[in-house]
Amino acid sequence: MSTTFKHDFTTMFVIHDALRRELELLAKVTAKTTDDPRQVLANAAGWEMFKKFLHVHHGAEDEALWPQVREALAERPDDLALVDEMEAEHATIDPLLDSIDAAVADAKAGEIGALVDALVTNLTGHFKHEEEAALPLVDSVATMPMLIGFGQAHTARVGDDTPRFLPWMLDGASEAAAATVLRPLPDPVKGLYNNIWVPAYTNLERWPSA
Repeated sequence: MSTTFKHDFTTMFVIHDALRRELELLAKVTAKTTDDPRQVLANAAGWEMFKKFLHVHHGAEDEALWPQVREALAERPDDLALVDEMEAEHATIDPLLDSIDAAVADAKAGEIGALVDALVTNLTGHFKHEEEAALPLVDSVATMPMLIGFGQAHTARVGDDTPRFLPWMLDGASEAAAATVLRPLPDPVKGLYNNIWVPAYTNLERWPSA
């Protein structure tokens, strides 16, 4: 995170890092020659969590971030082109997720490796593009109401999955980043996080054979 931002995008980077972590585990378990990747993904809580939380994140951006940024850039066509690229990159991801699920359901084990490789390439490339080009642009036009609205949309999409989402998101995050994410929470919620949610997440086998 070498760029200096006016606004705090810690949570955005933490979520991206969590999704990158899960992509690495997905690639690892589907590359194993000793296990059928169809069975691994069919029974992997990690795959379902990855898809759910990726949809949460991208859905919140599509609903409550990119439209507001687009409005702020109405007179800047060159910068608007970057927003178009972000939305176009989002549109490539769901078909890959659906294709992987279809390969699992149809027993097309030979296709899964190539599909996972494509997902890893597209999604990691998107995160890099967003962090290096789009976030500085967002930072230049963002207002606190815009960022608060995006955060609220994200939280609403997580909904009842918060006890699972927070430990998942902060798994492997630095102490400083975790503290930033958890700081706004009321003390009773922090207690639930530390005493119930994290232990439950730790005991969950997300990726068999990982």
